[in-house]
Amino acid sequence: MGRASIKANKTLYQLKREELGLTREAASDLLEVISDDRIEKIENEKVLPHPDEILIMADKYKAPELKNYFCTHHCELGRKSVPEIKMKDLAQITLEMLASLNLATKDKDRLIEITADGKVDDDEIKDFAKIQITLEQTVIAAESLKLWSEQMIANGMIDEKKLRYYMEHKDQ
Repeated sequence: MGRASIKANKTLYQLKREELGLTREAASDLLEVISDDRIEKIENEKVLPHPDEILIMADKYKAPELKNYFCTHHCELGRKSVPEIKMKDLAQITLEMLASLNLATKDKDRLIEITADGKVDDDEIKDFAKIQITLEQTVIAAESLKLWSEQMIANGMIDEKKLRYYMEHKDQ
């Protein structure tokens, strides 16, 4: 039987494993293709996990946020282009989404004015930057909703097949 870790700064990978009450040996059995020694190295940041390992961990630990964490912390491209998403409750996500959409609605006419000539002039940059920030907040809210949905699917609270069906057949 493994001993409980008392390490202060645990990685998200270790925290998610421990939330399930799994030793590294038990996690290795659950993950099937990742050895307990490899799990230890990943959790102690001695090696970087491979993307396929993250997909397995996210699935088996029922922790879809591990995918975003990997992209925003270990992937050069992800660090530069993927916003970090934190797990939130549905009410908070909804309020953030509505707030950003309301701002975007207000900014719509100004964006049309700025971009109508195909360029952003010096006197338009400040407003253009504010609009981009608002749009980024909308993207983050949308990604938060997506992550929340993935978590609900993993927990069996949303039927994935039905959700996918209606997303693919949005006109029905």
